[in-house]
This record gives sequence, C-alpha cells and structure tokens, in this order.
Amino acid sequence: MITSPFDYVKVRSVDEALAALAEHGEDAKLLAGGHSLLPIMKLRLAVPSVLIDIGGIADLSYVRVEGDEVAIGACTRHHELERDDVARAEVPLLPRVASRVGDPQVRHRGTIGGTTAHSDPASDLPTALLALGGTVVLQGPGGRREVPVTDFWTGFFETAMSPDEMVVELRVPRTGSAGWGYEKFTRRENDWPIVAAAAVEGRVALANMAGTVLRATATEEALARGASIAEAAELADQGTSPGADMHADADYRRHLARLLTRRALERAAAA
Repeated sequence: MITSPFDYVKVRSVDEALAALAEHGEDAKLLAGGHSLLPIMKLRLAVPSVLIDIGGIADLSYVRVEGDEVAIGACTRHHELERDDVARAEVPLLPRVASRVGDPQVRHRGTIGGTTAHSDPASDLPTALLALGGTVVLQGPGGRREVPVTDFWTGFFETAMSPDEMVVELRVPRTGSAGWGYEKFTRRENDWPIVAAAAVEGRVALANMAGTVLRATATEEALARGASIAEAAELADQGTSPGADMHADADYRRHLARLLTRRALERAAAA
C-alpha cells in the first residue's frame, strides 16, 4: 500500500527536532531509520501529516561507559551496536540481539531509539533492554527525564512518552562477564520473533506474549527462591496474555515461552 501524503522536515539537532514537534503537534512523527514507522504508515495504522527526520543527528549516535552504566544514543543503528567494542565488553547481550534483528538492510538503517519508541511487543532489542533493567531518557520542552523500561511500554504501540518528547538515550547497567542468553523462535531467520526470551542476572523478559514486552516475574521469583532452571522455566507463561495469529495460537506461544526461557537460562548459566 501507499502511505497517505505527508510533509518532510529534516533536522540536525535535538533542539530543532523538539521545535518541529512543538510546531506541528500530534500531526507529526519522528523518523529515524523508518523500518518501524513506514510499514504501519503503509497500512494506515499511522497517518502523520509531517515526518521529522532525526536520522542525521550525529550527537545521538554513540555507545559509551558512564559510571556503572552504558549509555547509548537513540540514533545508534543496530549494526553499529552489533560491532561496538564497548557494548561487546560491557553489555554483550545487546550486540548479540542487535545482530539478530531483521536483515542487513534493516540493521544498517534501524535505530535503537526508534525500536524503543515504536513499542512493538515482538521487538528484539526492547526485550533485551527489559531483561537488562535499562532506562529510557526522554527530552522535551521541560528538559530531560528518565523512565525505567519497566514503566515505558504501556501498550501495543503505546509508551509513557508525551507527544512533545523524544527518546534521546538508552542506559543499561554494565553486566560485563555475567552470563546471558537470548532465544527466539521464527519462521525465517530475519522475521519478527513468534516468541523470544532474554535472560541475564536472574531477570527474564519475553517478546510477543502480551501487548508489550514483559518480564517473566514468576520465573524470576522462582529462581530467587532457589528453584532449578527447569522448574522456574515452567512458570514463564504465568501472567502473560499471548494472542493468536497465522503463526501460532496462544497455547503454542505459552509452550514456546517455557521452552525458550529454559534455553536462555541454561545458556546464561553455562556462560
């Protein structure tokens, strides 16, 4: 399908982007890589009258250590995260997950800020960010504010971000040599996950098991009580509400959540 008509504005700084958002209001959408936004525009699930292109804001592309955290600029592309030496050393789960997002074209255009703001429950990197216990840094007319990832995704394509704000940074704790695991089930390697599980330091996050990515809290609590991996993984689908589509029904997704959680935890334990 063809998108509805829209105007295009290219900006070079966060201030320019925020000014454009203020000028055009809720009729505007931010465009970074476009691999999340443009498909839903073609389906008319989003019909912005103005696209504000932030992909050229160089100040939002970085990966660096800041204290006990790794800070990642919102316009950092998936392939940059995949190959970044700092990310590989300090938070290796993220480069691994970035390497499994889509195909090379998607990874060379898609950004971590874009996939975070998109709030698709079947997204790879948000699942990893949730398992890591990261923070989303937003900027708007009133300055910057930080939102824990546990509070950021509020529903399908919905977030805690206001229309006049934008994602400028993601912050995650440094995990270093701690074990981690990421398992996803797809029809083809470059597809969205039918279900995915990320595990690190006793935290487990699931993709495509509800209207947002979510933590497998029953599994985490069982692990904290000393349950075995096999026992804890059997609880992974508790508190979830998986949907049904052409790829899998709800019961099969529940099975996958338990299976993939066990595999991710075993991989983390073996690291």
